[in-house]
Amino acid sequence: MTDRGISRREFAKSAVAIGGTAALAACLDRGTPDVPEGTDDIASLPARQHAWNDALATDDAGNPRMARHHVLLLLDYERDGRPTDGDRRQVEDALSTLEQAYEWSNDGLLFTLGYGPTYFDRFEANPAGVDVPEPKALAPFEDPEPDTPDALLHLASDHESVVLAAEEALKGTRKTVNDHEMSTTFEGVLSVADRRTGFVGTGLPAEKQDVDGIPDSEPVPEEAPLFMGFKSGFKGNQATEDRVTVDAGPFAGGATQHLSFIRLHLQQWYEQDSREQRVSKMFCPAHADEGKVEGVGENLGTDSAIEECPEDAVESGRREGVVGHSQKLSRAREDDSPTILRRDFDSTDGGEAGLHFLSLQQSIEDFVATREAMNGTDVAENSAVGQRTNNGILQYMTVERRGNYLLPPRNLRALPPADPA
Repeated sequence: MTDRGISRREFAKSAVAIGGTAALAACLDRGTPDVPEGTDDIASLPARQHAWNDALATDDAGNPRMARHHVLLLLDYERDGRPTDGDRRQVEDALSTLEQAYEWSNDGLLFTLGYGPTYFDRFEANPAGVDVPEPKALAPFEDPEPDTPDALLHLASDHESVVLAAEEALKGTRKTVNDHEMSTTFEGVLSVADRRTGFVGTGLPAEKQDVDGIPDSEPVPEEAPLFMGFKSGFKGNQATEDRVTVDAGPFAGGATQHLSFIRLHLQQWYEQDSREQRVSKMFCPAHADEGKVEGVGENLGTDSAIEECPEDAVESGRREGVVGHSQKLSRAREDDSPTILRRDFDSTDGGEAGLHFLSLQQSIEDFVATREAMNGTDVAENSAVGQRTNNGILQYMTVERRGNYLLPPRNLRALPPADPA
């Protein structure tokens, strides 16, 4: 049997990317997961929407492990002018029903709802106390399209059927989730302007690597959590949830969110670069020389040991002819700690290998500073005479879209005013 021109097996494997009620049915055909129920005591849930770490499973080293399946819904407010109290109640009731139906965990459902500059334009004011600028290019070699929806909903779960059911319920095409009846939906208030999907975790990139941007030889290791073949999200390389939380003003307890969509070009990465070259470019040349990274990097524990890479990336690049991605990013720390919390994941949207780079930070300027460190413009400009320094992993990526958002605290997540005070 086929659906949309592909076999049932392939359809089921790509269910989240395809979306819709048929995709959900294909997931459920493979078995209904035993998903823990949520709580009627919504006030007992974290005040921060982005408080996920304590609700996530951890790996053997104690790093939070991201949920495996993700849906991003870019949403527009359907009415003219400012949201009404009735619209706010409808959005809040729909989200509360999801929290009653699903445990706040990777085994249940995690989500955030954020708002972009376009949403706040209707108030003719920026959100009080928080700068959420229009997205823009951050390097001379990139030209991303700006994302301009009113809102961004991020759904995450270890179960494909959970993110699909939650999506369909909010759109009004499914009346129940996890045996809980939806009290209301987003219908008439928030509509889907764009839909994006992704995944992260051992086995998923290898299973889904038959797409443009990855060699036909299917080189992604089975144990890799991401298409580029290495572990990410080390606890020591991430800002804490406290560090990324807005600490003053009416949106205290919230955070800012950045989302980039990055197209991956991994033909050279796997077909021409050696294992040692990949380690050098992802981490630093010293890690490659010393055999520091085993397999996908699980042996590194809770950080990528970046303190063992040369501190002067420019001088190291001149000497080695390559500077590592992690080595450059270490320069964006404050008080020796990262300033952004990454929750990114791979994608096969459009049949092409991609990465949804999603980060949380107290200020969008923290993301900008981190991205500028990754660009390594100073490294490129100070290459040795007659030599071009290999500048991390930039050549394998094209930033295609970019957006900035405010994640209000939970009590203001439903169509907040620009100044809740």
